[in-house]
Amino acid sequence: MIKQEDLQSLQSGHRARLRKKFLDGQLTEYEILELLLTYAIPRRDVRTLSRQLYKKYGSLHHLLAAPIESLMENEGIKENTATFFKVIHKLMELEYKTVLDTAPIFHNFEKLENYCKILLSGKAIEEFHVLYLDSQYKLIKDELHSSGTIDWAAVYIREIVKKALDLNASSIVMLHNHPSSYTSFSSQDIAITQELENALEKLGIGLYDHLLVSGDVIYSARNMHLLK
Repeated sequence: MIKQEDLQSLQSGHRARLRKKFLDGQLTEYEILELLLTYAIPRRDVRTLSRQLYKKYGSLHHLLAAPIESLMENEGIKENTATFFKVIHKLMELEYKTVLDTAPIFHNFEKLENYCKILLSGKAIEEFHVLYLDSQYKLIKDELHSSGTIDWAAVYIREIVKKALDLNASSIVMLHNHPSSYTSFSSQDIAITQELENALEKLGIGLYDHLLVSGDVIYSARNMHLLK
């Protein structure tokens, strides 16, 4: 029978090895989750818990993006640990948003994609956001336009146009998600994209892109030649 002090010594040694592997850039995504849990739950062996969480959510990103209520449904995850994950998620969101605030979005499109994934990947319902850009294609405002159901979110063209004029935006990016993974633009998505593009064009405002987050994939209406 393993003594308590021996068990603690084994856990301490394992955690030290995890930290060393992290600093050497050798941790897998699953091991990064395990390392995070060692800081949130310092007095417990978290290997089994980290495996269970990774299996359920499929990736570290989806776990961080999960609602706090979903996280706390897991045995072993209490409010403190769930909040710890959500703080990390918020820090990632703020870091990417800062980049979009200070540089044209096309300077580092990967940062824009990462921001979109952080914002919407893993959501259980559809959300529709509008990113309003200035004349240098820097972010003025990211506005949650609407929240819907598992397969629908409303788009009010008149409200988007009015907000663009109020903010003196030169162009916008449409952004929404599909809770189902790897599903591209629907026919309704394409129709509303073209309708909004036409409405904005009359006022000299551009539709830079319509981005769709579906799982870990970002679909771009511009890249798919769905825009003029």
